[in-house]
Parts: sequence; C-alpha cells; structure tokens
Amino acid sequence: MFGILLAAGYQAIHGLQWRAHFAQRDSRSAKVVGGLTRHQRSQLAALNYHPKQSVIVYVNHGRSTLNPKSWTYNHVVYNALDSLGRTSLGNTAFLEQHNHADTTLRTDQQVQPAGWHDNYGGNLVYNRGHLIAYSLTAGINSTTGKYQPTMTGDQNNPQNLFTETDFINQEIQTIYEAKVRHAIESGQHVIFQATPVFRGQELVPRGVNLQAISTNGQLNFNVYLFNVEPGIRIDYQTGSYTTDAQMKVPVPANAVEAADNQKNNNTQFRFMGKYTRPIADHPRQYVRKW
Repeated sequence: MFGILLAAGYQAIHGLQWRAHFAQRDSRSAKVVGGLTRHQRSQLAALNYHPKQSVIVYVNHGRSTLNPKSWTYNHVVYNALDSLGRTSLGNTAFLEQHNHADTTLRTDQQVQPAGWHDNYGGNLVYNRGHLIAYSLTAGINSTTGKYQPTMTGDQNNPQNLFTETDFINQEIQTIYEAKVRHAIESGQHVIFQATPVFRGQELVPRGVNLQAISTNGQLNFNVYLFNVEPGIRIDYQTGSYTTDAQMKVPVPANAVEAADNQKNNNTQFRFMGKYTRPIADHPRQYVRKW
C-alpha cells in the first residue's frame, strides 16, 4: 500500500512538473494570448467552399496558436461589435471545471445578429450561433465577462452571437465544443477562442475559426469551419438564401447528431429530422408550435 501511495504521489508531482514544462515551452509573455492573426483571418476569408468538399480546414496543421501561459484566471473576453454590428473580432474564454453549464436552463435567443434572416418554408437554415457555447459559460457574467457564481450562462448576448448555419452549429461545431467540455470536466484549464471570419463587408461569415489549448497540453486543436448549409445557397453579403440541389455537404464520421440543445425548451418551434449521411443534401425541418 505504501508503495502504491508513493507511486501515486510521484505521478501527481510528475504531472504538475510536465504541465509547468509544457507552458514554459512557449517563449511568449503571459500577456500575449495569441490566437488567430489578421493575416490568417484574411487567408481564411479568401477560401471558397465547393460542394462535396470537407467543411473542416485544419489551420496551422491543427495546432492552436494560443499561449497556455496566458491562462491566469477564469473569465471570458467579449470583444465589441464592429461598425457593421458583427462579432468579427471573436471571443476568448479562459475556462475551468465550474464553467460547465446546465443546458436545461437555456432559453430562446431573441437577438438578431448581423445578416440574420428568419427561417421560412419549413427549412431550418440559420441558428443564432454562440461563439463561446452556452454549455461552457456557467458563472460567466455576459456584461463583464467575469466569473459570478449566480449566473447560469451566456444566452442572449449580442457580443457572443453570429448568424451560423444549423448544420455547422449543430453537427460540426459541437464536436469541438465537446472536446473543450470534456477537458474542463476532467479538471483541465482551457483557453478557447472562436472567431467568425467575414469577407470584406459581408454580413454573414464565410466560416468560423475554433481553437483551444489546455495548460497541460492534452487538448490542442485549431480548425476553420465553412459556414454552409446542405441544399442551400447563401448570399453572404445580405444573409438571404435560396435552395440549391447542388449544395451537397459531407457529414464527418464523428459529427454529432443534430440533437439541438434547444429542442426541449424552445417555445416557438419543434425541430425535426436528421442530416442524411454520409452526404447531406437538404436542411433539417421545423414546424411552429403555435
């Protein structure tokens, strides 16, 4: 038994040393958060999506450019909207275990982000996409970004919402949000950054960059997701959309079934259907409850 305790103690100390070593390998000052650069944003904005191509692009070989040393305390940096009312600068969250929110407390969003158009004709095209997912913001004051235990999570905050397709929000972005959630559930400290990428003066982003790193290095990803919807062609300048039978989109093997966290407590709509696999060629559907 004594030997087991010694071994456990050694592993714990070794783990702390390894985490400290990982963070120190980054030569940047702790004041430098890192993340998506202006040049990278410009490069991503220039990319065009072509039907049947993957919606996921690996940025920097899939490795985050966030600085693990910049995690000092639990908070979220909400950037101001730009002159067009867009969340173009993205948001960065410094997360820990108590930020895992109870999704049953989530309510409907009413904010209309830049480029927003209501869904019509029974096709579920747009969601009000959260940059920092509601499920990761328990205790975060959406005004100050500071931790406040009485807060249930960031819900209807204009500085944290953007016009995102249902497919990307519900099937793809959830893959990476789950990685972050599992990391903080296991006690890791995580920096998570989400940045919509706009082309010029367009109101709807062409995609969103998601990247995260844990201070112990166990979580590390950097991806760009094309903001597209199967069976739909989007006018990114205005947000209007039309049907397009040629817009066929592969569904990754690890994509999350479109469970939609709001389906059980959305007061206006009932969402139906799933995206066809392995290639999705039409949106999900909805009906009004009243």
